[in-house]
This record gives sequence, structure tokens and C-alpha cells, in this order.
Amino acid sequence: MSTGSVLDRNGLTALPLAEKIRRSKEIIQEAISKFGLDKLVIAWTGGKDSTLMLWLFRETCREMNMTMPECIFIDEGDVFQEIVDHVGQVGKIWDVKVNVLKNTDVLSKAEKLGDIIRVAELNERNRREVQRIGFAGEEFPFEPESMVGNHLMKTIALSMFIENNDIHAVATAIRWDEQDARQTEGYFSVRHAPEHTRVHPVLHFRERDIWDVIHDRKLPFCLLYLKGYRSLGAKSSTVRFSDLPAWQQDLENTPERSGRGHDKEMIMAKLRDLGYM
Repeated sequence: MSTGSVLDRNGLTALPLAEKIRRSKEIIQEAISKFGLDKLVIAWTGGKDSTLMLWLFRETCREMNMTMPECIFIDEGDVFQEIVDHVGQVGKIWDVKVNVLKNTDVLSKAEKLGDIIRVAELNERNRREVQRIGFAGEEFPFEPESMVGNHLMKTIALSMFIENNDIHAVATAIRWDEQDARQTEGYFSVRHAPEHTRVHPVLHFRERDIWDVIHDRKLPFCLLYLKGYRSLGAKSSTVRFSDLPAWQQDLENTPERSGRGHDKEMIMAKLRDLGYM
């Protein structure tokens, strides 16, 4: 299913909410038909978008009388406890299997954020990946949202899971209106190294749509959104800019990801090319 032109994308984002849900389910049905339940995984971050996507998968599988695909949750070493609690609680209630992905080699070299990691002490795979992104230093601080940290702790953790489990497709909850680097994505996007396809069922949803469905269908969400966070990333680099719950803020006229790490936002296109979400 192609996104087509900018006009096509604008038309899709303007659809009524019920029609957006229907289209998302069609994309999920197509993904299941193409890749099968055992070769498709759902990337669940614990955020509002991926929890909504998980619900869409759950509803679609129920309608198709099928079991749910497994989920993956990437633990980059700097996760809010509220997110961990949300994933654990909802995963149990919704009866989904959640695989926690970690780059254990890097984590074994750092006890806390800022600890210095020597490249020479990493395993061969991680040393190769550090070179791949053009990092020439002998050491780096453990910061999961930096270029080298994000690549090792998130992208490589995901890549190793794909390789080790012969995964053909990964469903993620990115949206066109969320970040500039994602505005040209299609519903199905082939990736390399490792070869697989990204499936994006909620591309056409806007931030307001996400909250409208969550409240209309009484879906669970991470409690951090009640405290004023709008977009959840690493604990050390994510801040809130309001005391209002996320859905009561000015979603249409203020940046959704303004509370995320600025350095990472500046290199999102580069991270995407390397295999990040």
C-alpha cells in the first residue's frame, strides 16, 4: 500500500477517525497475510502511539480469529520506570508476549549514565558498528540518546533480534506528523542490513487522533502523560513543558517532540538511514 503524493497523505490525515482505524486494520491484515504471525513482530515502546498500534493489532487479530504476533521492547539502559510498569501491566492484561531487547555487551561496560566505554573493550560486532557510523574515538560516554549510543543500544539490539530470529517484518508506530524525517515514509518500507520490512499502520494518524481513540475506547496509557509529558524518550533527556495532561495541551500549534533530546532530533534522518525507527 503506497502513500502516494503529499496530497494523498494530506487526504489520509484528514479522514474521519473511524476510517483511519479501518485503514490501519487493512494494513495490519496485509502485513499478517504477507509475512505471517511468526515472522512479524510489533515494536512496543510503551508510548501512546505504539500502545494504540498494539490495540489495533489485537482487534484485527481478534476479528481474523488469529493469535497476536509477539512484541519487542527495547531497553536502552535509560528507561522511565513508569514505562516499564505500563508495558508489564498491559502486556499481562492483553496477554501478549514481550521480548525485551538489550545490547548486553555495552550495558556490561557501564553502571550508570556518563560512564566511559572504551571501544577496544566491546565485542567485534559493536566495534564494527562504531566504525560504521564514522566514530573514530577510542572511548565514548554511555548516553543512549547520542549518535553512537542510540545506534548501539537501540538499532543494533533490534538488528540482532531480527537476525537471530529470522524476522521478516517489524511494525512500528511512527506518524507522518510526528517528525520531519518521517514525512516521506510509506506503509511498507524495505530496510537493509538486516533485510526486513518496516510496517507502519498508524502513519496517517495525528497526535490528536491518538488521544481521541485512547479516550473513546478507554485504552490504557503511561501515567507520565498525565504529568505533562507529550512524547516519551530516554529518562535522562526527556522533559515536560506543561503541568497539563498531554491531551489538554496545544497539540496543533506546539511541537510534539520538544521535550525530547535535542541532539537526537537533529540527527533523526541519519539514524533512520542506519536502521532506527
